[in-house]
Amino acid sequence: MKNYKINHNSILIFTLSFFILIFTFSITVAQTMSSSNYSIQSDSLNFGGGYSSSTSYLMEDTLGEIATGISSSTNYADLAGYQQMHATVLSIVPAGNVTMSPNIGGLSGGTANGSTAFTVMTDNPAGYSATITASSSPALKISSDSFADYVPAGAVPDYSFSNAAVASSFAFSPEGNDVATRFKNNASSVCGTGSLDTADACWDGLSTSATTVVSRTSANHPSGTVTTLKFRAASGSSHIQTEGIYSATTTVTVVAL
Repeated sequence: MKNYKINHNSILIFTLSFFILIFTFSITVAQTMSSSNYSIQSDSLNFGGGYSSSTSYLMEDTLGEIATGISSSTNYADLAGYQQMHATVLSIVPAGNVTMSPNIGGLSGGTANGSTAFTVMTDNPAGYSATITASSSPALKISSDSFADYVPAGAVPDYSFSNAAVASSFAFSPEGNDVATRFKNNASSVCGTGSLDTADACWDGLSTSATTVVSRTSANHPSGTVTTLKFRAASGSSHIQTEGIYSATTTVTVVAL
């Protein structure tokens, strides 16, 4: 939840206390043995088995386990035995609340910034992706006014944030080793291409449709990867922003590929 408040003093003072409510999930599994260098998610006591492969197949078998198999009811599912264990771990340290600063003048305008971060870890060799979605359009609003969702000049995010003097807008930019190509840039300061992740670059607007912010095609177990979400709200010098508490809600969804 992102809250913005304007108070009356000599001029309208636009004080931004920006909070983001992140809904996500965490999948965890028990670990029987671990160290700083490895973790064994599951093990088996048996008298035989092994791993074999060719260009056409992979096979892993065990011999000697008892009471194995899949059983379920309307209230539970039980996957008993080593071979029934879930093969993929996906976990997340969710993002926290955000405080925007500095204050913005309701009459004079200004720019405020805030950020939060989340960490995703998976042993899935295909990796994972993360999307962000706004609950409304425009995302940041009160009953009588709003900040426009940022609209890039072209089909890809703007390398530099820009807000007209007669307007207000609200934008975001993800940063991290796993950010999607849409938010990367090349040496010519063009977003949507290249491999660079320049700080405070490639700004986009929130949408009620999911926008992919992270895309990874390999495992990152056990350290995980941090992604920072940066937000920027601006009101132009010739724009009057209605006083009130502005709010927005976003949802971040993480999926194993």
